[in-house]
Amino acid sequence: MKIGEVAAASGCHLETIRYYERIGLLPRPARTHSGYRAYTDQDVDRMRFITRGRDLGFSLDEIRSLLRLADDPALSCEQVDALARHHLAEIQARQKELRRMARELERTIAGCAGGRREACAILGALHEAPSSRPAQRRRENVHRAT
Repeated sequence: MKIGEVAAASGCHLETIRYYERIGLLPRPARTHSGYRAYTDQDVDRMRFITRGRDLGFSLDEIRSLLRLADDPALSCEQVDALARHHLAEIQARQKELRRMARELERTIAGCAGGRREACAILGALHEAPSSRPAQRRRENVHRAT
């Protein structure tokens, strides 16, 4: 099967499939005599696994760990469960932070009376020093992991 067929079957872009090959999430496929990549049904299943993991918000490193766990019959489901529970806790913490950010933004918007830019409550609030930056630190960590 060619890369376009894998892309259609897995819902991934061609460049994403090539990237996953480069970083080792997807094994490099055999090549046809004319140089085209020749993928197997197992490759499509692996791409679907990776895509679903990304849909659930797992980082590429976490997906790599999940693939190792899936590929090794000697490993237990408890390890998968622990990784998934940790990921769920991170999602719940992000949800809490997003709710806090939404409340703060709603208050700021409600305080905006319109008018001149110099009196804009929204711009004024953005100039204030934040009390803490947990969301920013998490975003930086996410970018490092992906």
